[in-house]
Amino acid sequence: MSGAKPPGHNWSRKPKEEEEEEGEEDAFDLMIARTGCASFHYAVQDCMAEHQDWRKCQPQVQGFKECMKEHQKQQAEEHRRR
Repeated sequence: MSGAKPPGHNWSRKPKEEEEEEGEEDAFDLMIARTGCASFHYAVQDCMAEHQDWRKCQPQVQGFKECMKEHQKQQAEEHRRR
């Protein structure tokens, strides 16, 4: 190929650094922090960075899953009280 771009590929996508500067990552971090499960989320991220295999991170994944399940349960109870 003579350097032509493959059809359908979004070559105009901004680099990851620019996306983070725009606050997209901050919004996600805030959303996770509001659940009370941020430490579980970061444990999954750290494990994935270390092992590059989600199967080796099942204790962390399950911890995050249980935390989010409890958060959703609390949200549903709060919603019912209103």
